Amino acid sequence: MAKGILIKPLISEKAEMLSEKLNQVTFLVDRKANKIEIKKAVEALYSVSVSNVRTITMPSKQQTRFTKAGLQKGRTSAYKKAIVSVEGEDTIDFFDEI
Repeated sequence: MAKGILIKPLISEKAEMLSEKLNQVTFLVDRKANKIEIKKAVEALYSVSVSNVRTITMPSKQQTRFTKAGLQKGRTSAYKKAIVSVEGEDTIDFFDEI
């Protein structure tokens, strides 16, 4: 159940800053998942207590590439990301398993 909702953690400079300073973790989630489902999935998968979940639906963007065959146009996929606040001293470290 949790693996269908949480697709992968997002690792970027901004996500790492939120993780270090505010104890928040960013995930790429299923577009149909709501905040309650995301909270339950994170708590079940990582054994932490979640205080707050914020979701953002990122729209698709138009992309243009110049290739040998000429100009190619397309669109990126729309996706949904969730910023999860973890309570207390609990932390989620994705690099422990590497």
